[in-house]
Amino acid sequence: MRLPLLDQYPTLSMFEARAREIVPPDALAYATGGAASEATLDRNRWALQHLAIEQRVLMGVKTIDTTTSFLGLTLPTPIIVSPMGGMYRFHPEGDVEMARGATRDGGLSVVAGGAPGLDKVAAAASGPLIFQLYWLGDREWVADKLRTVHAAGFKAFCLTVDAAAYSRRERDILLNMPLRRAAAALPDTQSSLTWDDVDWVKAQIPLPFGLKGIMTAQDAELALDHRVDFLWVSNHGGRQLDDGRATIDALTEIADVVNGRVPLVVDSGFRRGTDAIKALALGATLVAFGRTALWGLAVGGADGVQSVLRLLNEELVINMKLAGQRSTSLLSPRVIRRIDGSGFAINVPVSQRTSPEGSLMSQLSASQRAAVQQISDDAGLSEIDKMWSITEAVLGAAPSAPAPTDRTSE
Repeated sequence: MRLPLLDQYPTLSMFEARAREIVPPDALAYATGGAASEATLDRNRWALQHLAIEQRVLMGVKTIDTTTSFLGLTLPTPIIVSPMGGMYRFHPEGDVEMARGATRDGGLSVVAGGAPGLDKVAAAASGPLIFQLYWLGDREWVADKLRTVHAAGFKAFCLTVDAAAYSRRERDILLNMPLRRAAAALPDTQSSLTWDDVDWVKAQIPLPFGLKGIMTAQDAELALDHRVDFLWVSNHGGRQLDDGRATIDALTEIADVVNGRVPLVVDSGFRRGTDAIKALALGATLVAFGRTALWGLAVGGADGVQSVLRLLNEELVINMKLAGQRSTSLLSPRVIRRIDGSGFAINVPVSQRTSPEGSLMSQLSASQRAAVQQISDDAGLSEIDKMWSITEAVLGAAPSAPAPTDRTSE
C-alpha cells in the first residue's frame, strides 16, 4: 500500500528538509550535532563515501532476498532503527510513534533506555523490539528495569558501554539544551563499569544480550570471552568520543575477529540504502539508522518513520539489483572497493588480492605491487589507514581529505 506521505515527500532529502523547517533549533542541534570538534561525526560519513560498490551485470536479479536472521528472529530487512533519546522533542508521542512506525512492515526497532512507558511502547509495536540499557543506578535499579523489559515482551537487550562520560556537545552547550542539563544531573554510575558488570547484567533476565559501543577488535574479543550474544559497532553517532574512528572502519576488523560467531549490528553515519550494502558486505548482520528515521518521526510520526524506512529499503533493493547481488545475506567484501580522494579505486576486490592481474595492480611496478600487497595484508592497520598508505605508495602522497559537507547522519 502506497503511503500518502510518500506522495508529498518522495525522497529522503525532502523529509530531512521539512524536518529542519519544523523542529525547534535546540532539538535540531541535538539531532544533528556531535562531540566537540565533530571529527568523529564527519568521519562516519567521509569513510562511507570512500567506499564504492562494484557494478556486476547480467546476474539474474529479478528477485532480491533481503530476509535476515537475527537471534532466532526472521526479519524482512537488515535495516533497523537505532535507539535515540529525547524523542518527545520531535513528536509528542516520540518513542511510541517511533516503535509503531519502525515495526509496521515487520522490521525491528531498538528502544532507548530513557523511553517512558515501556509497556505503552511495546503495545504500539507490531514487530520485535530490543531494549537499550543505560546503567543509571545501582544493581537493584538495573535489575528492576530489566524485569520490566522482560515483562513487556522485548526480544533482546543491550548495554550501552560508550558512555563512561557525557561528551561536550558544543551545539547543545551553546543553546543550553535542556537534555544536556538533565544528563549532567544524572548520577555517575557508568564510568565505574567493568567486565564483571557485563557478566552480572547478562544473568539478570533470560534474553539475548549484547554490548553497544564496541569499536576495537580487542574489545570484541573480550566480549566474546564473556559470552555476549551479539555485538553492536557504534560510536554513538559521533556524539561521544571526539576524534574517534568511523564505525565502517572499525567494522571490518571486528568482523574478522568475530568470524560469524555472533551477529553484528552497526550504526553511525548511515543514511542511504547503499550505505547498508557497504556495511552488510563488510560483515554487519543489521544496519541501524538513527537520524534518517528521526526526520520521518518529526514530519509525520509513525507514518513518517514507516515512509523513510520504505525509501531506504527501496534504495537497498534497487542498488542490490544494479550491483548484481541477489541476497543481502550473501554480500561479501569483494563487492566493495576503496577509492581515493579523486574517486579512483586503490585496491582490487578481496578475492583478487593475491593476484597482480587486477585492473589497477597490473598497471603498477613490481615494487609498487609488493608495497600494496604488504599494506593490504597488515592486520595491524585499519581499513582507513590501509587506504591512505596504499594511496601514498601508489601516488607518492596521500590526497587531502575533502571538507565535510554534511553532518546530519547516523
